[in-house]
Formats: sequence, structure tokens, C-alpha cells
Amino acid sequence: MSSALRNREFRALWFAEAQSVVGDQLTTVALTITVYSRTNSALWAAVTYALTFLPALAGGLGLAQLADRYPRRAVLVATAVAQAVLVGIMAIPGMPLFALCALVVVARLAGAPANAAQNALTREVFTDDELYLRSQDVRGMTTNTAMLLGLAGGGVLVTWAGPSWALAVDAVTFVVSAVLVRRWVAWRPAAGNGQDTWFSAIRWVAGQRRLRVLLGLSWLVGLAVIPEGLVAPLADQIGAPDESIGWLLAADPLGFIVGVFLLSHYVSAETRKRVLGPLAVAPAAILIAFAAKPNLVLALVALALAGAAGAYIVTVGATFITWVPNELRGGAGGLYRTGLRVAQGLGVAIGGAVAEWVGSATLAIALAGIAGVVLGLPVAFTWAQVRKANRDPASLA
Repeated sequence: MSSALRNREFRALWFAEAQSVVGDQLTTVALTITVYSRTNSALWAAVTYALTFLPALAGGLGLAQLADRYPRRAVLVATAVAQAVLVGIMAIPGMPLFALCALVVVARLAGAPANAAQNALTREVFTDDELYLRSQDVRGMTTNTAMLLGLAGGGVLVTWAGPSWALAVDAVTFVVSAVLVRRWVAWRPAAGNGQDTWFSAIRWVAGQRRLRVLLGLSWLVGLAVIPEGLVAPLADQIGAPDESIGWLLAADPLGFIVGVFLLSHYVSAETRKRVLGPLAVAPAAILIAFAAKPNLVLALVALALAGAAGAYIVTVGATFITWVPNELRGGAGGLYRTGLRVAQGLGVAIGGAVAEWVGSATLAIALAGIAGVVLGLPVAFTWAQVRKANRDPASLA
């Protein structure tokens, strides 16, 4: 992974993204606390939390196209400046709740083309497939670590300094991102020729079997994240103390970080592609262990192992972007990210409904694992067929 960080452009993109992710978590915590303190309503607090990511779903399919139509460095700088202004306005003390909600929606919409441009531009920075994959390992580990730090530190900062200061810190992170990208990332012309229709990237991906299979592998994550939405009833059911809820939430991302580290250091890019199918099924298979109603220690181990196996998603995303032509990577990347987010959101919602229906969080998690294996095995088998038919897939990109 250190080889990827030796690239000056990637270092700028990497650090800009990492510190911005921390800032985004601060905003999420600040808004949730602000809304709940003013309304004393758990419903409004939950709605506000949803507003921090729902716009990204809509923007991922539409606004991501901007990353192909305009120079990607310019897209990153412009969206960072726009988000800095919007979040800076949110930081004004006494801002009405309606204005806060409206501003967070617009700010998150502005982030959609930035995410697409970041992914596509990183692929342009690295011409070597192996080095590019290592760069995505770095991003995956850093993003998860930054989210944990942001969420953990967000509560402390909001309690100590107040929500306005947390929002102000987030606004500053966007300014830092804009400066880093503008100063250290080379200018490149727009990748697209401007003649493609707005959703041409999505239509192109739909016609590519190997990319459809990769999307299927990524959507399996939707079942693997179901325990995250059930940690409170899970802790209660296994007789764990209230403070264990935080441990249960942290187990998966911590396992993911370890899994990415191990894959990056000890498994080549080609080997990772070869075992992608089994790795994609492994997180769900591990969750079946919850049928035995484990105690807290075993539950933490199972969630950490599932998170470590979930590191396969980095290889899926990197392979997907690599196999898409450069001029379509913004729009295609938006489709990939949106599908991933929708799968995660639906998974958590369905998991909650099933747990309510069967009256058991552990059984719901185990059923999610069984469903993941049943649905994942055909996709894994199809992936093996795709690799066999495309011994040199890079040449077909």
C-alpha cells in the first residue's frame, strides 16, 4: 500500500477524502443531536439522519454524469467549494430546522459528482492495475477508520463545543479538500466527448455481462450489513450490557480494515479476482452462526470475521471501474455506488422487518446469512464463468 502513497496526486486525493469523511461524520452527529434537542422527537432525528445520505442515492444516478462531461479536477474543486459554503451556512447558530434540512440535502447532492470524479480520477492517476488496486485498499481502510473516528469524536465535539462548531469544522475540511486537489492534482481534460446521452454509461453497463455480475457481487453486501441495524435488540437478546452496542457496531468496520490489510499485503490482484466469488459469499455464511444464539464474545468475533471477509468489496469496485472505458467511468461509478447504497439501505430495512416478524434478532441475522449464501452461490458461479471466458479481461475494457 505504501507504493500507492508514493504518488503525489494520489496522496492529495487520499488525504482530501479522508479528512472530509471525518467532517461528514461530524455533521451527521451534529444534525442528529440538534434536531433531537429542539424537537425531542426520535422520528425527526431519524429523518434528519436519512437526509444525510438519501440525496446521494438520487445524485449518484444523475449528477455523477458530470464527472465525465467536465474535467474531473474541476468537478472536485467546485463541489468542495459549494459544500464548504453550504455547510458553513448551516453552522450559523440558530439556523431554522427547515433550512438545516434543506441545506444538508443540497450539500449531499453536490457530493454525488465529487464521489464519481474521485473514483474515476484515481483510476486515471494509476495506469498499473495492481497499483491501482492497492490504492483502493488504502482508501477502503482509511475511509472506514475516518468514519469511526468521526462518529466517535463527533459526540465529544458536539457535547464540548456545540453543533455549530462541529459543522464549522466540516466546512473547513471541504476548503482543505479544494486546496489540496487544486494544488497537487494535475489538470486533465474532460474524459467524455460531450456527445453521449445523459444515461449512456448506465445503458452501456447494462449491456456488459461481466459488469452486471460485479454489480450482483456488490449487492450481496446488503445482506451482510443487516446486523448493523439490529445491534440494540441483538445486545438485549444475548444479555449483553448497553455499552456493548458500540462494540457490536465497531466490530464489522474493524474487521473490514484488518481484512483489507491482509488482502493488500499477502494476496495478489489476480488471486483476489480468482477467489472473488467465494469471498463474496463468506460474510453471509459467517452470519449463519447467529442461529446458535452466541454470547457477546462470539457475536463480536463473528461480526469481525464477516467484516474481514467483506473486504472483497474493494476488489469488486476496483475491477468494475477498471473495466469501464474512461469516458464513462463517472456515470458508471455513480451507478455502482448508488446500487451499493440502495442494497445496504434495503438490507437493514428488511432485516428489521424480519426481526420484528420472527421476534428474534439472532434468527433474523442467521436468515440473512442463509439468504446471502443461497443468492450468492449462483452469482459466484457466474463470476467463475466470466473469468474463464475472459482470460485477459483488461484487454476488453
